[in-house]
Amino acid sequence: MKSITKIALIPNLTKKGAYSSSLDAMNILRRNNIEILMHKKLFEHYRDIGVRFYENDDSLIDAADMVLTIGGDGTIMHAARHASPLHKPLLGINMGRLGFVAGLEPNELDMLVKLRSGDYSIEKRMMLKVIHNGTEGTKEAYSINDAVISRGSLSRLIDIEVTLDKDYMCNYRSDGLIISTPTGSSAYSLAAGGPVVEPTMKCIVMTPICPHSLFARSVVFSHHSELVIKASCDDDTEVYLTIDGARTITLNKTDTVTVTSADLEAEFINLKDRSFYRVLNDKFAEKSDRK
Repeated sequence: MKSITKIALIPNLTKKGAYSSSLDAMNILRRNNIEILMHKKLFEHYRDIGVRFYENDDSLIDAADMVLTIGGDGTIMHAARHASPLHKPLLGINMGRLGFVAGLEPNELDMLVKLRSGDYSIEKRMMLKVIHNGTEGTKEAYSINDAVISRGSLSRLIDIEVTLDKDYMCNYRSDGLIISTPTGSSAYSLAAGGPVVEPTMKCIVMTPICPHSLFARSVVFSHHSELVIKASCDDDTEVYLTIDGARTITLNKTDTVTVTSADLEAEFINLKDRSFYRVLNDKFAEKSDRK
């Protein structure tokens, strides 16, 4: 792969240890003649370190060869929504808990030298395009992990109707519904009983949340599929659409949510010669050890 000479560094300073890890990473990058670019909102934290600052995320990422995040999976997904349209690859340093999308742990920062030598590979991951059609118009968003339809704080079941490629498919009466990418299959979908899908595959996974049924199971669709979802509740309980755990939209009874595969792909840098299933096993082993 090509040598990396400019990196957009995006640290989440609300994460414990993120600031010190960012300084360690910056020292390694500078020693290898890699220029560091950052958002101007971080100027006060890094103004004396020889960083070039940019006005917004898009101009920052556009000027870089790649994006390096320091935080949890949420930090990576936020960056990916800006990086994917610009075809810039990402690498995450995990400061969260499991961190399935992150490529490095804080004790593996020395591997950053491979970016300068080009000793890395790139994995392309499918994304979802989510369109909300409501009374106030149409809103469009992209997802790396999942789009989740769920109820509010009251313990009430939601009635969910799913249409597949313009044909009625099924109804669920449940706490909600998760539509995930292969990357997101190891996140909320897995916790709700969904399958683990190798993240470079192309498919859409639908998993009901606590369905009131003896036979409701996850369903895996072709990436060419189009899902249209309507959701409502019998009382005044609010129903929400949440995208990648960050963006939330309130759904009305007449609203529809259309989910398809996106034209965009997220690109992730891989510095380690480990299979996805080895990483998955290691992550859950670490989680068990911390209990």
